[in-house]
Amino acid sequence: MLAADKLQLQSALKQQATALKEKEFNLHHSNLMTVGTQAAVLAGLDITMFIEFNPPAEDSWEEDYRSLGHVLRMVYYGVIVGAFCANMMVVAHTTALSVLGAGLALRGPDGSMMTATDGLYQERNSVFRVFGAGLALTVGSVLVSVWLLLRWEAALVCWIVTLITCRTMYTNYRRVAARFDYDESETVDFRDIMEGPAAIRGVPMYGKPSRRKVLQAAALLQRQLPVQSNYYCRKTTATDEINASYDASETGDDYDDHDDDIDADWNHHAGTEETIGGRN
Repeated sequence: MLAADKLQLQSALKQQATALKEKEFNLHHSNLMTVGTQAAVLAGLDITMFIEFNPPAEDSWEEDYRSLGHVLRMVYYGVIVGAFCANMMVVAHTTALSVLGAGLALRGPDGSMMTATDGLYQERNSVFRVFGAGLALTVGSVLVSVWLLLRWEAALVCWIVTLITCRTMYTNYRRVAARFDYDESETVDFRDIMEGPAAIRGVPMYGKPSRRKVLQAAALLQRQLPVQSNYYCRKTTATDEINASYDASETGDDYDDHDDDIDADWNHHAGTEETIGGRN
């Protein structure tokens, strides 16, 4: 009875701890989706500015300024293509994080919610940096385009207005970031609950092999190696050759245990001929 009550209490605590981590996952997921949506809007604007923009021909420029017009045209198209590529990178990145992160959190093994949440939190910095670069390049293309389309008086006024807008955007960001800034070391951490009473641990990340893959590799190795009736290791003093065979009914974990025993006995009886780990 007490054992059943203990299991029920641990299960309820694990469920509540996972629900707390899910709130943090939803926060990061919502933030990334917001950035991805804005990046898609900017990507549409960039491709429109690339296709629909029709600067005047170089022949319309005065003879002394034709080389300047050629340089401005080259800079404009380079900047606008860079802005489009940066915003598309954000869209692709946030889409992958949304699909793969949510799949791991909901369908993964025990502890996947922790791994997915921490993964989204670590990836957000790269997403924000690329999005900022795409936004800056989009505004920068406007700074160049005014000199291609307008006379120098109107272009100067529009250029100054655009610079003021850029400065205002930057100062607003600095002010808002300072207002909502906090110390990362003082954030709420659920690891004491997850790794303590709830007994929840994160799953391996970055392509580390799972236990299922390790067992599959061991089974494949077992089918490929020759089959003998016993498991023993013998060293001959003349040629220092090692003859080893094993029972094919043993699992990969048994092989590892026998290897450890063989290494220990081998070091203890170096240079002698004996049979170790014999199993019938």
